[in-house]
Amino acid sequence: QDWRKRGTPFQSCVSLQQEAPRPLNVLCDETGRTTLTSCDFNLRSLQPDPRLENLLQHVSVEDFERQNEEARRANRHAELFALYPAMDEEDAVEIRPVPDCPKEHLGNRILVKLQTLKFDIEIEPLFACIALYDVKERKKISENFHCDLNSEQFKGFLRSHTPCIDSSSQARSAVFSVTYPSSDIYLVVKIEKVLQQGEIGDCAEPYMILKESEGGKSKEKVEKLKAQAESFCQRLGRYRMPFAWAPISLTNFFNFSTLEREMSETESLNGNRKGTTGDRRTTMLQARRLSERSLNSEDNYAVSNFKATTLTVNTFIKQEGDRLSDEDLFKFLTDYKRSSSLQRRVKSIPGSLKLEISPASEVLSCCLTPELLQVKPFPENRSRPQKEILEFPVREVYVPHTVYRNLLYVYPQRLNFANRLASARNITIKIQFMCGEDATCAMPIIFGKSSGPEFLQEMYTAITYHNKSPDFYEEVKIKLPAKLTEKHHLLFTFYHISCQPKQGACVETLLGYSWLPILLNDRLQTGHYCLPVALDKLPLNYSMHSPEKVPSQSPPIKWVEGHKGVFNVEVQAVSSIHTQDNHLEKFFTLCHSLESQVTFPIRLMEQKITEATLEHELKLSIICLNSSRLEPLVLFLHLVLEKLFQLAVKPMVIAGQTANFSQFAFESVVAIVNSLHNSKDLSKDQHGRNCLLASYVYYVFPHHPSPNSASSGSGANLPESRYYTFGRTTAVSVGSRLLQSRVMSCSNPDIHGTQTATDEEVKNIMSSKVREEKKACDTSNASVSPRPSNKKVECHTMREQSEHFHEELALQMVVSTGMVRETVFKYAWFFFELLIKSMAQYVHNMDKQDTLRRSRFSDRFKDDITTIVNVVTSEIAALLVKAQKETEHAEKINISLAFFLYDLLSLMDRGFVFNLIRHYCNQLSNKLNTLPTLISMRLEFLRILCSHEHYLNLNLFFMTSVSAPASPSPSLSSQVGITQSDQKIASMFDLSADYRQQHFLAGLLFTELAAALDTEAEGKAISAVHSLLSSHDLDRRCLKPEVKVKIAALYLPLVGIILDALPQLYDFTEARSGKGRTGSPDEDQESTNAINQSVAWAIAGNQFNLIRSSGAPLSSLPYKQYNTLSPDTTRNLLICFLWIMKNAEQSLIRKWIADLPSMQLNRILDLLFICVSCFEYKGKQSSDKVSTQVLQKSRDVKARLEEALLRGEGARGEMMKRCRTPAASFHRTKAELDQEALISGNLATEANLIILDMQENIIQASSAVDCKDNLLGGVLKVLVNSLSCDQSTTYLTHCFATLRALIAKFGDLLFEEEMEQCADLCQRVLHHCSSSIDITRIQACATLYLLMRHSFSSISNFARVKMQVTMSLASLVGKSSDFNEEYLRRSLRTILAYAEEDMDMQPTLFPVQVKELLRNLNSILSDTVKMREFQEDPEMLMDLMYRIAKGYQTSPDLRLTWLQNMAEKHAKKKCYTEAAMCLVHAAALVAEYLSMLEDHKYLPVGSVSFQNISSNVLEESAVSDDILSPDEDGICSGRYFSESGLVGLLEQAAELFSTGGLYETVNEVYKIVIPILEAHRDFRKLTSTHSKLQKAFDSIINKGQKRMFGTYFRVGFYGSKFGDLDEQEFVYKEPAITKLPEISHRLEGFYGQCFGEDAVEVIKDSTPVDRSKLHPNKAYIQITFVEPYFDEYEMKDRVTYFEKNFSLRRFMYTTPFTLDGRPRGDLREQYKRNTILTTMHAFPYVKTRINVIQKEEFILTPIEVAIEDMQKKTLELAVATNQEPPDAKMLQMVLQGSVGATVNQGPLEVAQVFLAEIPADPKLYRHHNKLRLCFKEFIMRCGEAVEKNKRLITADQREYQLELKKNYNKLKENLRPMIERKIPELYKPIVKVHSTTRDSFRNSSFKKYEAHSSQNI
Repeated sequence: QDWRKRGTPFQSCVSLQQEAPRPLNVLCDETGRTTLTSCDFNLRSLQPDPRLENLLQHVSVEDFERQNEEARRANRHAELFALYPAMDEEDAVEIRPVPDCPKEHLGNRILVKLQTLKFDIEIEPLFACIALYDVKERKKISENFHCDLNSEQFKGFLRSHTPCIDSSSQARSAVFSVTYPSSDIYLVVKIEKVLQQGEIGDCAEPYMILKESEGGKSKEKVEKLKAQAESFCQRLGRYRMPFAWAPISLTNFFNFSTLEREMSETESLNGNRKGTTGDRRTTMLQARRLSERSLNSEDNYAVSNFKATTLTVNTFIKQEGDRLSDEDLFKFLTDYKRSSSLQRRVKSIPGSLKLEISPASEVLSCCLTPELLQVKPFPENRSRPQKEILEFPVREVYVPHTVYRNLLYVYPQRLNFANRLASARNITIKIQFMCGEDATCAMPIIFGKSSGPEFLQEMYTAITYHNKSPDFYEEVKIKLPAKLTEKHHLLFTFYHISCQPKQGACVETLLGYSWLPILLNDRLQTGHYCLPVALDKLPLNYSMHSPEKVPSQSPPIKWVEGHKGVFNVEVQAVSSIHTQDNHLEKFFTLCHSLESQVTFPIRLMEQKITEATLEHELKLSIICLNSSRLEPLVLFLHLVLEKLFQLAVKPMVIAGQTANFSQFAFESVVAIVNSLHNSKDLSKDQHGRNCLLASYVYYVFPHHPSPNSASSGSGANLPESRYYTFGRTTAVSVGSRLLQSRVMSCSNPDIHGTQTATDEEVKNIMSSKVREEKKACDTSNASVSPRPSNKKVECHTMREQSEHFHEELALQMVVSTGMVRETVFKYAWFFFELLIKSMAQYVHNMDKQDTLRRSRFSDRFKDDITTIVNVVTSEIAALLVKAQKETEHAEKINISLAFFLYDLLSLMDRGFVFNLIRHYCNQLSNKLNTLPTLISMRLEFLRILCSHEHYLNLNLFFMTSVSAPASPSPSLSSQVGITQSDQKIASMFDLSADYRQQHFLAGLLFTELAAALDTEAEGKAISAVHSLLSSHDLDRRCLKPEVKVKIAALYLPLVGIILDALPQLYDFTEARSGKGRTGSPDEDQESTNAINQSVAWAIAGNQFNLIRSSGAPLSSLPYKQYNTLSPDTTRNLLICFLWIMKNAEQSLIRKWIADLPSMQLNRILDLLFICVSCFEYKGKQSSDKVSTQVLQKSRDVKARLEEALLRGEGARGEMMKRCRTPAASFHRTKAELDQEALISGNLATEANLIILDMQENIIQASSAVDCKDNLLGGVLKVLVNSLSCDQSTTYLTHCFATLRALIAKFGDLLFEEEMEQCADLCQRVLHHCSSSIDITRIQACATLYLLMRHSFSSISNFARVKMQVTMSLASLVGKSSDFNEEYLRRSLRTILAYAEEDMDMQPTLFPVQVKELLRNLNSILSDTVKMREFQEDPEMLMDLMYRIAKGYQTSPDLRLTWLQNMAEKHAKKKCYTEAAMCLVHAAALVAEYLSMLEDHKYLPVGSVSFQNISSNVLEESAVSDDILSPDEDGICSGRYFSESGLVGLLEQAAELFSTGGLYETVNEVYKIVIPILEAHRDFRKLTSTHSKLQKAFDSIINKGQKRMFGTYFRVGFYGSKFGDLDEQEFVYKEPAITKLPEISHRLEGFYGQCFGEDAVEVIKDSTPVDRSKLHPNKAYIQITFVEPYFDEYEMKDRVTYFEKNFSLRRFMYTTPFTLDGRPRGDLREQYKRNTILTTMHAFPYVKTRINVIQKEEFILTPIEVAIEDMQKKTLELAVATNQEPPDAKMLQMVLQGSVGATVNQGPLEVAQVFLAEIPADPKLYRHHNKLRLCFKEFIMRCGEAVEKNKRLITADQREYQLELKKNYNKLKENLRPMIERKIPELYKPIVKVHSTTRDSFRNSSFKKYEAHSSQNI
């Protein structure tokens, strides 16, 4: 229970759950403690605890206090907040979340691997194509994936049509992405085959009726079909026809419990999830909002719940030639989903497609993008890649483009040639993408299918046989060129394919042409088209016109059906180049014309734009930008904003005139920002910031390094950010690098660092925003854009833009009006962040880092900033007086403004920024009347500012407070009776005007806190201070104590505020026990509701011009109007108080206390009283609030902080990081919960030690004054309260020391004035006297004794104390559940020891009175403990004695006594070995203590040295010096705790071992004894020792194997009558040659007496016991003979007979059985069960029965039983043959049993049963062979034995020898044919026999019945 770890920071671990007494009626639990008590058990027979050595020494009070203080200061936690649970993230407004980096969108990804495709007949190549379809949305939601699963033979059929096979076309695995999973998604597999003559049904028929496996005629037909197929492949291999398809539902692969919940929120991707932390976790729908390139499994939890699943599709639906369209497919799927009867209505083809579906892992090796680009990692040697399949989401996905993607999908749908000539029947369309009209202009940019080239010039559609109006389902995927021209077009050529080979006829017959220009008016053409088909060769320049509007030609073009549209086709694009939005297209085109050399007029859709109208049109297009659809606007957001910002900054020259677009561009940006924020489909962070815009500013907003600044290495800084304040996840501070730079001096209180040092804050803002041009992440990258001149403009405008952007933006914000202005301030955060970033870039690009801050920016710009801040503040005030909805808005703007000023502190002159803050505070307070709202707003504002990296420097905290103001504004705590000379120190604890001027931000914060304590905003205020202190505490720069002292000095005014708020604090004591602290006299003050006007002014922040200084001070507000704080808020406030008290200068605190009036002192004591209850340790259950981050923190705070700083994080970031993961969000392991409890305990200890320090300060400071006015009572009250709470041993040690100091110092006062407190104290101390923890008991005993001694000294009679102690004990016994009488007895004995050892008191009556008191207490105890009766069972008696001895593990004298008692009992029962073992354990115990006391080489090193005697002895090492110190009084004082005692014990043990026949152990015992005797030069004893050793060795030689060590039985108890013994199993050690009936009779007789003869039944067999068949009222005993069991490897070490009978832990018994339930049967039926038992300890032990802790079972089959029997016989023969000296009688006995005439049936019958025939089951081949080899060896051994017998016999035994020989030969002859027959399969050379399966028959043959055995253990 004592978890102390010496020398570690966790010295104060908690061990507070007292142990309850455990019953001893049955002693199965080896680990339990005893509570041995008895009426006649005299106190003197108990061993007292060690006494405190210096308790009775005369030490001055001052020295005593000094020693106590030194002890308390040692091993303390440096960081209090490292132990404190992290605060709630909801309060942490200063977290500005780092937006996600813009990345490619990936939905929920599943990996589909196609494995095999087989039909009943295999005659031709087949081609699979898979895609996803959403039935509900009636939409194809993925592109096609083509896969070739054909064998090489069938691939060969098509070789002539395959120019090459690229590796990308050999993929068989596809990664599908699903953004909106639903139960309506199907994976559709379509199978195509090479075109052949006949309808689909005709071609499919052989597959339905033939089976290749049938042979005969079927086989011939298959061969014929295969030959036909080959010829079709050679002739028509490039054409395909539809064949079959199959749907696979993906319902099981998505987690719909989460889906339904999310869908019900009616949010599409990026649904609006704002505000509270509760729902901050992204939903599955949002998971891929700005997803990683590789999938993050945490986000992707919609598909994470399934394992890889292999599916087999066994039936395919035959394609219908007239139902091939997607519409038909959706009808099919809808029917299929509705009922499975669809299977009966459609024709199905039997086949088998195996595929595996699994969640796609985060990183897929060897993966290709939809553009066939390689995704890293991509190993070179992998042949089959995996393809990512492009998703076509069912709804919009709002993610800006971050990768170059330019794909076109062409879907030919229907052709109507019904009225065409008869020749048009088998129609295919050749599709080409042309860059001109010549046939050679076909571009190789069509993606190929499977097993072919990567890119093709043409693609043919599948053919429906004899169909003039075919439907098509083809998908043609085209990689569009980056730059398109008017010449680019799609060309469709229509052919009739003749399936029958005709002499000289061509396969293709041209039917006609159609085409589609890709650009129309410079815009990409997409959508549905119905095109006419021309019959003739197309005219020149046809591609310049659309086919519907071709100008009339000469000669005229012939059209099908007179130029009607007969060909339906759909074209769709997925492009990051083409916006597919008119407004965006126009805007980009006009911007392009401005930037590049273009020829006017330019054509824009239907209109022509001249240079003169360009400006007007551009302005129009800028205004119309916001009218574009949301999806394309988001997709091209980065580019749009970049162009607008360029237009805003750079004046453009158009037709020689300068055009200014600034205002239009700015207003357009504002409109876009507004619409993005208003969209419900886009997500926001907890501050209401649109995530897309936040991401844009953070990662994309232009950063163009100036030519003279080094841009190399900037990429490495990408992850960093300026979103510092405390805990912005992975964020880093603006000044994170300051830690390693020269500005570090600013953080050092001793160095006045200049603020003009190189401003690395700017560099950090810059470096975190680097845009690497080559990264795919850059959406506005010129290489991606079709407008290559972007880069040029950037280069031209770079310098000007960086100079002017911030000024232009500020100007536009100032001059904006109306709705624009309203929107700007509504979403001010975006413009503020743009300002900050552009300012940082300006400073960086213009090399102004070294310029003085005040001259970095122009005065005009500063004026604009001032105006902006003033206007925003007015806006906030105006919104606050409106409705609730507007208040929320005001809060967001307020937070944005705070962050803006926070950032300005890093860039601008700090005096200027402070002025802005002051204006903000004054302006708000002037406009607002509602106090709570005002305070709440300003608190959030200040909290953000205070989280600045250089908060301490901004407060000038290195200025000492000694220059305190002369006329402070006094608080209540310093109102009364302080002289002028004391003013200085007292004022340090007050929030004075001078303080507020010196420490600007801290002063503001404390003012707000003081005001907030009267409002609902108190939680926010306290949380702000708490977060600040915790960040200081964990800041690496503040680790030095002297720095913390100065920080604490900065926070001293907080103490005054907390003391004033005392009546508001939550009373934890009342909540715990219903008994609260005493009321404060101030509670009687009158209650008033009005707030003094001057106080309101002070609260309002008018402290900068305190005109009304005559007003009442803040702290004089009456109490009654205050509201009570919540427990959490109180706890946060109190931890702040404790932190200040811990880190402030202690001498300063004492001076302050010394000057305080008693009323204030009592108030401090009241506060401490609450603190004690507040930080009480609550055990594991209530430690849930401690997050795992806190655990990590507390394990090694410093290491973590160093690591954090190496990563570039600051201390606040590290601190807040703990908040990011709420503890409840995951299941914690038991180890983690234990660790949490540990941290919680550490916090309780540290908090209580700080309280104790404060009490000591009060006692010491007050000792100068007369200790009056209940001060001592107050201190005692706090101490008693702390003793009544659960506390750690560390705290209790110090607390008792302080109590003893108090008794010594104020003894008289204590007993006369504080009797009530004294009684409480007695009860608490007595309670700790019954503690199970030694240290606590020792301290409590010493304190109780000192209490008695001083009470006697002061009044010479301590009757009153005696009465209190006696009463306390009576109530303790009656009420306390965790009371332990054994420990209390020991404590009483310790007090008795104190009384006897106290020489000073011997002449008085005091010792007699103490004894009398103790006798009374002992009799009370004895009355309360019930006597236990020992059972007559000898095993049970030994178990009980063993338990009692074990219970005295911490009391060595008593344990030794009990071990000796056990030895005596054993010796009486003639169990000499066990008696010897008891003495060996006793000797080991002595050795443990001797090794602690003396370090002599000749002494054994504790119990480890006894391992060779018995492995069990190690349990004596459980007693370590952590628990007891042998050098203290009263411990190990017995005569055996010496070297001679140790030798005596070991010699007794050796004698007993010798008597018991364990001569080998005698040697081991003397090995320990001899070095001690040699060291003492005791040659006489050495002589006798060596003679004893000689005897022992002689006995080994003479007796050898004739010794009998013991017989072992397994005894199992079953039945409720046995109580705790029920279902327990033991191994009993009985004397040698004990038979089963003997032990059975003994146990049956004994338990028959206990329960009645009829109630006890012995189970005769050893089969497992079935509880259900047992009578509930009977007691069953199962007894089985067991033998020691050893593994083969053990046998190598256990050579001698002794070794095979010593240190036994494993035993085996066998149970024969047959499968029909009989125990015995024929050889063929005879099975055997081998059961192996493992015991808890090794025999011999200090007991004769040991618990079974493990049970294993093996089943042997009949042939294995035979093998085992034959091996046993062979071994017996070998042993008898090779015995030295030879024993003829033994040899003949064994031989007779093997080859004698009467037993020929034995081995021979076994052979005839198992070897006569080779077994039918191949599994038995090995066993058959093994048995054959056994017999081979058996016959050989028989031969050897017969020969050996021939040499041993005398003349009269010759006839016997001849008979043996004859029998042997006969047996040999009978066995020969069976022995020589081999199983040929076993000797095939191909089979490689692994050594692991050959060396042990058990490996291959035994079957482990683990499940069975686990039930029986």
